[in-house]
Amino acid sequence: MTDPVYRRVVIKLSGEYLAGQQGSGFDQPTIDRIADDLIAARHLGTEIAVVVGGGNIVRGMEVSSRGVSRPTGDTMGMMATMMNCLALEAAIERKGTPARALSAFVMPEIAELFTRTAAHKYLAEGRIVLLGGGTGNPFFTTDTTAVLRAAEIGAEVVLKATNVDGVYSADPKKDPTAKRFDRLTHSQAIEGGYKVMDATAFALARETSLPIIVFSISEPGSIGAVLRGIGHGTIVAG
Repeated sequence: MTDPVYRRVVIKLSGEYLAGQQGSGFDQPTIDRIADDLIAARHLGTEIAVVVGGGNIVRGMEVSSRGVSRPTGDTMGMMATMMNCLALEAAIERKGTPARALSAFVMPEIAELFTRTAAHKYLAEGRIVLLGGGTGNPFFTTDTTAVLRAAEIGAEVVLKATNVDGVYSADPKKDPTAKRFDRLTHSQAIEGGYKVMDATAFALARETSLPIIVFSISEPGSIGAVLRGIGHGTIVAG
C-alpha cells in the first residue's frame, strides 16, 4: 500500500452529512462508516484531527433569522458541534481506536478544553482528535475553524470532505454545465465566490500557506485515498 503523503491533517466534516438520508439528527450507520474511514486513515500512519459542523442539529444563522441574536444562535451551533464530536468519539472508541474530543469553550464535565499542547499530546499518542465548539466565538464558521486549528497544530493540509468531488463553478446538482476544477489558488477560490468553503477560510489558508483539498466523502475509503495522493478532488493552494 502506498505510504501517506501527509503526516498530520485536519479533516473538515459537515454536520449535515452525519444525518444521512434523514435530513437532520444522527444516522448511526453513517456515523459508523465515517468512523471506519477515520480509523483506516489513522492506521496509514497519519495523525488525524477532525473539525465537524453542527448543521444536522442547528445552524446559528438559521436560528438568528428567527429572532434570536446572531451571537446566541452561533453559540447554539457551536454546542451542536460538540454533540457531533461526542457521537463520533463514541463510535471510534467503540471500534477499538482511541479518540479524544476537545472543546473550544470550557465544559469540563463533557470535554477537555482545546489547547495546542493537548492536541499535540493526543495526536502523538495515536488518538483521533475531535475538535468541537468552532473557534469559540460567534460569526466564524467551522470551515474557518478547520483552517485555524490546522495552522495552530501544524497540520500539513486541510481536507474538506463534502458530498461533491471537488470545487465546481456552480452547483453541479443544479447546473449540469458546471465546470470542475482540478486546482485553484486561494485567491482564485475567493474571487470566484465558490461556496464549497467561506471566503474567510480561504483567506486564512492563503495567509498561513495551508493547502486545502476538497473531495467527496460519499465513497468508503475516500479519506485514505486522498492521504495516499490517489484521491479525486480539487487542490486549493498557492
